[in-house]
Amino acid sequence: MRVLLPNWVRVPAGAVLFIANTVVHVTPLLVVTALKILLPWRTFRRVCNRVLMAIAESWIAVNTALILGMTRTRFVVSGAASLRRDGHYLVLANHQSWVDIPVLQAVLNRRIPLSRFFLKSQLFWVPLLGQAWWALDFPFMKRYSRETLARHPELAGRDVEATRRACEKFRDIPVAVMNFVEGTRYTAAKHQAQSSPYRHLLRPRAGGVSFVLTAMGDALHAILDITIVYPQLHDRGRPTLLDLVTDRVGEVRIHIEERPIPAELTSGDYQNDAAFRESAQAWMNELWARKDATAEQLLRKGE
Repeated sequence: MRVLLPNWVRVPAGAVLFIANTVVHVTPLLVVTALKILLPWRTFRRVCNRVLMAIAESWIAVNTALILGMTRTRFVVSGAASLRRDGHYLVLANHQSWVDIPVLQAVLNRRIPLSRFFLKSQLFWVPLLGQAWWALDFPFMKRYSRETLARHPELAGRDVEATRRACEKFRDIPVAVMNFVEGTRYTAAKHQAQSSPYRHLLRPRAGGVSFVLTAMGDALHAILDITIVYPQLHDRGRPTLLDLVTDRVGEVRIHIEERPIPAELTSGDYQNDAAFRESAQAWMNELWARKDATAEQLLRKGE
């Protein structure tokens, strides 16, 4: 049931309901996590993992219901993907806005395993959410500036090692590893500064994807190539979360394409093998060119 309220009511009401939903779900999530740590029997831990996934999926489902119930936002999904809740996926998506996160959760929840994102280590300190992500085994990455690495070369490669550890943990469970390969949210200024060859996308970074594929490529069964566009807001910039809650997003178009794992990219050394690195970058650039064409088609659809 959709309830359309004026923005001066919708925004505070939406914030209160989102916070309440988070508290209601994160509290038992942390309790189950504590039991899982204190009672580390293998069978018990498996039961705890199932309970944790159910809590997380319920939290996402309620958030999605709030969006659909309080706004006129429509999710229009197309593509050729046979989604499985017991699958093992690498999910690659373009990244324009924080709105991408609830969009992806809305269209994928309970259709594939819970998506895990690689998060900046600082996000652990976000109240409730940071601890929930930690409890759900989201990998936290600590990024170092070039200046810091120049002063402390021993820190080089720690993010790669963190990626490997996370992937090893995911090998034996249904999982969807999410990667925003552009590395940052799209803006016109970033697009121009990069001299991006794509009309709607920033340049992709192949390193993170390559590390995931070499660490667990044989444990993955497909790549989900997801393209997201916001046609009503495209000419005015990318949507913000405030746009979402104030009912200014309108229609969101999502194309999901299932692609095979490239066997040649499941074994190699991206950091030290120049030929392998060039091959991985060429594959990623080709994928991104197809994604750019898909974004153009989605934006023109219905014109």
